[in-house]
Amino acid sequence: MKQYSIAVLEGDGIGPEITAEALRVLEVIGKQAGVAFELRRAPFGAAAWFETGSAFPEETKAICDASDAILKGPIGLGTEASKKIPPEEQPERGGLLPMRKRYNTYANFRPVYLPPELAHFSPLKPERVAGGVDIIIIRELVGGLYFGAKEQGVTDQGLRYVNETLSYNEDEIRSILVVAFEEAVKRKKVLHSIHKSNVLMSSVLWNEVVDEVAADYPGVEVKHVIVDAAATAMILDPRQFDVMVMENMFGDILSDLAGGILGSLGLMPSACMGTKKSYYEPSHGSAPDIAGKGIANPYSMIGSVALMLEKSFDMADEARRVWDAMRSVFGAGVTTADLRDPEGKCTVLTTREFGDRVVEALCR
Repeated sequence: MKQYSIAVLEGDGIGPEITAEALRVLEVIGKQAGVAFELRRAPFGAAAWFETGSAFPEETKAICDASDAILKGPIGLGTEASKKIPPEEQPERGGLLPMRKRYNTYANFRPVYLPPELAHFSPLKPERVAGGVDIIIIRELVGGLYFGAKEQGVTDQGLRYVNETLSYNEDEIRSILVVAFEEAVKRKKVLHSIHKSNVLMSSVLWNEVVDEVAADYPGVEVKHVIVDAAATAMILDPRQFDVMVMENMFGDILSDLAGGILGSLGLMPSACMGTKKSYYEPSHGSAPDIAGKGIANPYSMIGSVALMLEKSFDMADEARRVWDAMRSVFGAGVTTADLRDPEGKCTVLTTREFGDRVVEALCR
């Protein structure tokens, strides 16, 4: 029997309740496939800071280091609660960015998947999403402004200031582009490269490296799009895109825009791939305002499990079964209270009940 160890970081807010449903799905898949998943739970995020004084405690680092993959729930608190934690120790700065750096999870995959069963969630006109949307956003995750040198202080004139550096070298750019080209080869052989070369020198270098890497993939058509034009195009006709690749901050912004196309970030799982270890997480936040109410949809967390099955454990067939099970649940006309249901036609389930339906679909 194959065995895999998984570090489970439930996170904050709705994290524990949606993680619970994802783990139920994982248990079913493990039994059906004859695979043993060893779950190693560890604190991470704001809850970890209040408990240990660190958003990414040493104990958690050791568990993650020893695991085959990491399943991470959303982290963070509301504005007022966050003020109780020093800015440099808040979950994103004190936990998430150090995790990315520790495991060099440079490639972020965010599926923007809107099959017909989910089309009613989209706020776009039906004709703009007719036939479904299926995009993979590939975002560089450990460079750019988020990881560049930072300085703050006061000028000689008494003005507060901040300097933040956007830094990339050609190897960092090439690494993420190779991932994107390889993904494009598997799909429709079209790659949209998103940049801002009319303003940023980093994008000029990006485009130079795109041309160099493209020479190794003659079967892939490359389309260059300025980032602001890409944002407009994603709303006017999201179906024109298949694989999109971009640097860190552009990816952060456009993937959230893509959540708007779907109708909710609650429908966006993600994979953060490193050279030796990867972690999987929902793209959305911890939604502390609805935590504990049992109304959060676990789709993004269960979808993150599906990505983990495929990319870390070479279980693509099992991953597809998970996606199909969730499609069938939505196709039956159900939802949870947190998702957009403009016509009020869906039967509203609790978080647990939605998980029940997914498990039932897997067991048919």
